[in-house]
Amino acid sequence: MRDDRELDGAWRRHQTHSRLAPAADLAPFVDHYWAVTWAYAEPYRQKVPPSVSVHVTARDGDPPVWQGVTTRHVVRELGGRGGVVGAALRPGTARAVLGRPVRTLTDASTPAGGPAGIVGTGALEAWLRTLLPATPSPAALEAAAAVDLVRTDPGITRVEELARRCGCHVRRLQRLFAEHVGVGPKWVVRRYRLHEVTERLDAGRAVAWAQVAAELGFADQAHLVREFTALVGESPTAYAARYPPGEIL
Repeated sequence: MRDDRELDGAWRRHQTHSRLAPAADLAPFVDHYWAVTWAYAEPYRQKVPPSVSVHVTARDGDPPVWQGVTTRHVVRELGGRGGVVGAALRPGTARAVLGRPVRTLTDASTPAGGPAGIVGTGALEAWLRTLLPATPSPAALEAAAAVDLVRTDPGITRVEELARRCGCHVRRLQRLFAEHVGVGPKWVVRRYRLHEVTERLDAGRAVAWAQVAAELGFADQAHLVREFTALVGESPTAYAARYPPGEIL
């Protein structure tokens, strides 16, 4: 049976969310900061969709942890009162901080070596400033630009098209993504095209699923729904039920 606290935005009675832009000097590396606080009398299983970013998080003031790119949804249990603050790194730029290929952290986490007591985005930003180099490497910028291209151009539905737009061979693009993004370009393309499904649902209009599947590069409606469910853990309509109209994104 589904937890009623998941439905129609009811989780907002128990959680607060905020999202902030980074300072200008960290913007080449940090996409955004985020913070969540919660209060639950009974434990709640929070479903978190997959992310193209590497995150660094500090929960309840514990020492920070690196969270790699997640290729499937994960579930975090929230209970009592607590909070977590995090930074989503710009996809493609995490290697300089990790000191190793980003693929080695995919679907995994590791201590970040920072101090306990980081509470709030200001404290997290101050600590990150001690870690990040002055500028991303040329390869990191190339990887970040490729991911941005996928994110902003819904017409890119195949890796071959992305490679053509980037002016390189598919194999080079795959190596670049493994080293600097953490997942292959095919997964990134699918992730962003499936995000567009939530945009269609958020508009509040009936979705012509067969047409949407064709536009986003899926063989048919069933293929689209299977991939969305595998990624997010539930069908598009079940996912949309978590939010009031206009708030799915």
